[in-house]
Amino acid sequence: MGFGNIGWSGLVLVLVALLLVFGPSKLPEIGKAFGKSLREFKSATKGLTDDAPATPVEQAASMSPATDTEERPAVVAKE
Repeated sequence: MGFGNIGWSGLVLVLVALLLVFGPSKLPEIGKAFGKSLREFKSATKGLTDDAPATPVEQAASMSPATDTEERPAVVAKE
């Protein structure tokens, strides 16, 4: 299982670089902040997809067919 174009060796290299830059004491804080940000982003995008308008096929399926007993709007011709 890969992570896009980054392999395991690339992931290890990134983690070692982060450890050298931030140090072992700051690394858990950064990981926790990253996880929280990722969770908030996922919940925000889930909310956006839930609010998305239905596709034309879904709209047509949810509409009831017009019958002769239903009242239809009158067409007014302009002169």
